[in-house]
Amino acid sequence: MTYPKLKVEGVSKVFVQGRNEWRAIDDINMTLDENEFVALVGASGCGKSTLLSIIAGLQDTSDGVILVDGVPIDGPGRDRGVVFQSYTLMPWLTAQENVAFALRAAGWSKKDARDVAKEHIALVGLERFADRLPGQLSGGMKQRVAIARALSYRPKILLMDEPFGALDALTRRHMQELLTSIWEKHRLTVLFVTHDVEEAVFLADRVIVMSNQPGRIKEVIPVDIARPRMGDVFSAPEFAEPHRRVLKSIREESLKLAALDGAIVQDH
Repeated sequence: MTYPKLKVEGVSKVFVQGRNEWRAIDDINMTLDENEFVALVGASGCGKSTLLSIIAGLQDTSDGVILVDGVPIDGPGRDRGVVFQSYTLMPWLTAQENVAFALRAAGWSKKDARDVAKEHIALVGLERFADRLPGQLSGGMKQRVAIARALSYRPKILLMDEPFGALDALTRRHMQELLTSIWEKHRLTVLFVTHDVEEAVFLADRVIVMSNQPGRIKEVIPVDIARPRMGDVFSAPEFAEPHRRVLKSIREESLKLAALDGAIVQDH
C-alpha cells in the first residue's frame, strides 16, 4: 500500500489557561504527497504555526494524528527538518560547524558530519563563507545556513515557518529562488507557512488557505505554473489567477474577523 508522505488526520489543538480554554485549530485534515511543495496561508492568528509545530512534533495534539509514510509520529524526528524565521545558530561555531554540529548530535562520525556539512553549505551557495561566524553573516546567509542544517540529515519532509519573514524584499526574493532551485534538484516534500500570498503562489504546487478562530482548512487552490520558476513568473498571466483566489479567500476571513471584533466591542 502506498501512503501519502504526510497525512494530518482530524487534528485539533485546545489551549488551556486557568479556567479558560480556546480551540486554536479544529479538525484539520490534509495530505502531502511525495515531492510536493505545499504552502499554508491564512490571516494572522489562524493557527498556521501551531499546526506546523504539531507536525514537527514540538506540540501534542488535543485530537487527531499525524502520520509520515503511514506511521504516526511521536515527537520530533529526523524524518522532519524544521526551519523557523529565527536562525537559532550557535554564535561560537562557523557556518559549516553549525551544520556539522547537528549531524554529530544525530550520531554521525566526525568525518562524515564534516563532509556532509561541507556539501550542504555548497548547496546553499556559501562555500566562500563556510568559515565565517554567524555574527559575520547577513540575515539571508544565516537563513541559508539554517536551511543547509535542516537538509543535511536528509529529512523526508521539510517544514518551514515564515523562514524569510525577517529578510528585506530583495534578499527574500533571492531566497525564494534559491529554495525552488534546491527543491527542484533534490525533490522532497515541503510544507511552507507564510503570510505572503505572492511567496506562496510562487513556491507551491498547492496553496492551502486556513480560516480563523478556530483554524480550519477553508480552501485548497492549485498552482498550475510550469517549473522551473524564476522571478519573472510574478508578472506572468498564469500567476494572476491563483494569486487572486488566495488573496480573496484570506481577505474574506479577515473581514469576518473584523466584523466579529466589532460586535464584541459593541457588546461591551
